[in-house]
Amino acid sequence: MAVVITVPICLLLAVSGLAVHGRAVALGDARTTRSEVGLSLRIQALVHQLQRERGLTNGLLGGEKGFRSPLAATRKRVDTALRGMRDEGAVEDVVQRHLQRLADIRAATDTDTADQAATLTFYTTAVKALNAVDPVAETATGADRQLHDGLEALRELAAATESVALERGFLNGVFAGGGFHGREYLTFTEVRATRVAALARFQQVATAPQRAALKHAFATADAKRATDYESRAEDAADGSVLRADASAWWDAMTVIVDDLYAVQQSVGDDVRDRADRLSHDAEMGLAACLGAGMLMAALVAGLAAFASRSLTRPLGALAEAAHDVARRRLPAAVARIQQAPQDHAELLPPTDTPDDPDSQPLGGAAEIAEVAASLHHVEHTALHLAAQQAGLRRNTTESLANLGRRNQNLVRRQLSLITRLERQELDPDALAELFELDHLATRMRRNAESLLVLVGQNPPRPTAAPADGLEVVQSAVAEVEQYRRVLIATVEPVQVRGHAVADVAHLLAELIENGLTFSPPTEPVEVHGWYDTEDDTYCFAVVDHGIGMSEADKERANARLSDAGEEAFLAAPTRFLGHLVVGRLARRLGEGAQVHLFDTTGGGLSALLALPGRLIAPVEGPRASLPPARPAVSSLLNGFRAGVARAEARSTQGASS
Repeated sequence: MAVVITVPICLLLAVSGLAVHGRAVALGDARTTRSEVGLSLRIQALVHQLQRERGLTNGLLGGEKGFRSPLAATRKRVDTALRGMRDEGAVEDVVQRHLQRLADIRAATDTDTADQAATLTFYTTAVKALNAVDPVAETATGADRQLHDGLEALRELAAATESVALERGFLNGVFAGGGFHGREYLTFTEVRATRVAALARFQQVATAPQRAALKHAFATADAKRATDYESRAEDAADGSVLRADASAWWDAMTVIVDDLYAVQQSVGDDVRDRADRLSHDAEMGLAACLGAGMLMAALVAGLAAFASRSLTRPLGALAEAAHDVARRRLPAAVARIQQAPQDHAELLPPTDTPDDPDSQPLGGAAEIAEVAASLHHVEHTALHLAAQQAGLRRNTTESLANLGRRNQNLVRRQLSLITRLERQELDPDALAELFELDHLATRMRRNAESLLVLVGQNPPRPTAAPADGLEVVQSAVAEVEQYRRVLIATVEPVQVRGHAVADVAHLLAELIENGLTFSPPTEPVEVHGWYDTEDDTYCFAVVDHGIGMSEADKERANARLSDAGEEAFLAAPTRFLGHLVVGRLARRLGEGAQVHLFDTTGGGLSALLALPGRLIAPVEGPRASLPPARPAVSSLLNGFRAGVARAEARSTQGASS
């Protein structure tokens, strides 16, 4: 019965809510329009004075010295209007951006050092910016056609007034200068065309009294005198000398601008009166809708409170149990299973029993009990899946580690046997074949060690003493297949500390192998080494001239190289396992060791390994300089730093968003 009563009341309440919302929106729009029209008129007052200052300034720069006195008075009125806008956020932003050089422009005008065209552009840009932030342009007025047309008329009249004021100031300078120069006549025609278009649009949306007021503004004696001056300007389109009294032109056009400004204020008053009427109507309608809505809301609240008592308790208990499973029990159990030793079956929770407090019935409707039972099934299913995945991942990792260690031991024995055979062999041809076999076994050893690096069970190869940087590079080259294509450029003397020698050689071998694979068989892969005194690091650069990488692929590759420890190798695509090997080797070298990819000048890809000072020992004596035919060390280093900077910028941007 309660449901039968509640449904129609809820529908009535929804309808009432929509009515209240519509009335509230209408009331807010009316009040906003009323306040914003007032702000718009204050903006137009500032624009009006700024237009006057623009015209007087342009005439003064054109040579009419009589404008200096009225210009000073106009500047004071502009400053007064600007001070009145300090509390208006959007207008204040425009003032800061477009009028912050106003004092400098005035000073240059007073000293006769200002550029006339640039000064006119400065004032015009500021006026356009102020008109662009006119708040009534954003008001929602679609609900009332009269209000909408009034705002449109106000905007079009502002555009027409600006065109008239701009023509006044522009021709003021032309008349003072004695004629048109350069593109000035074209500017004059564009300004007049803008005025005509704005006035035509105003005629379409204005009321009859507003159109009559506009017609009167253009029918005065001053308007006719201004039209005569415009005709003279049109006749001087060929650049001939223009004889006109700039002061008389200014006075006539100022009367027109003032009359248009008066029409603006009249239109603004009409819009504000219409907004007041709409606001009053909306207030009365809102009050009626609120009364009806509150009555219905009280009725619905009483019925809902009565009906919900039978559902709140079991639903609350169910929600609490679901939160406990999602936030505490399930994550803790999954983490315990994944970190468990070999036999993890006993870690799974037993099937719920009647004595288990978490499995007690929640009460309520049968559907709620079924949801609770399903929740327990989901929990146990998730735990079983987590246990299976943890075991599978552990078994896979251990199998790969075992296979890698066995291969590593076999390859070491093979290398020892090959070494003994090389010492005993005297035939040059047979010895060369043994060398090839030795090289193949060395590559097999690196592959086995890479596998152990991926599973995290590969201790570094012991090295008794530091090794020279060139020896490390040669060791890396010996572990790649196409070692004959590797060109070792000048490697500045350095000593790599013993515990890092094997890892550095392995890392360089991976980078060199990658460069050889993705570059043409006729192109060499270059290896450079130098000491960077600025960062106290030693850098190895592997440079190829192959197909390179796209920006997206390069970004993902650099992420793997820097965050190798964060991505499980079993989840990564197999073609990117080399990136993970390099990244994990770099991480094992410790803080400060970095590997980064960037584009090679002229095409291809370069990889740079930077070793911190704690892993190297400088060698006494002068460092060798790079041959002129090789890529400049500074270019490689600059490319590395630029790539690292871009990566850090992207990381910072992602974190902030």
